[in-house]
Amino acid sequence: MVMTDESWYVVRNTRGVTGFVGPGSKPVPLTDEEVEAMGIVEPVQLIDVEVGENVRIISGALESCIAEIKEINYEKKKIKALVNMFGRETPIELDFNQIEKI
Repeated sequence: MVMTDESWYVVRNTRGVTGFVGPGSKPVPLTDEEVEAMGIVEPVQLIDVEVGENVRIISGALESCIAEIKEINYEKKKIKALVNMFGRETPIELDFNQIEKI
């Protein structure tokens, strides 16, 4: 959950929850080690694109633009690409869920 005053208010005022998270101040996020000890593993998200391919941007300020992939970072689930803006190649960083293969 993204911790904001509003989201904490909802959690704190949900019946039966405060006994679990405690009635005190805002809860502290689990460490990576605690999450791993619980057996929770984030699946590796693969995408069917390669460096040098063109993709269409499907969300964000550059929606509908075409970008050429220059780098893929599977760990961060991001790509670095070039978009032609005003006649110049502009480097951008996009999440995997912001692109689709053409």
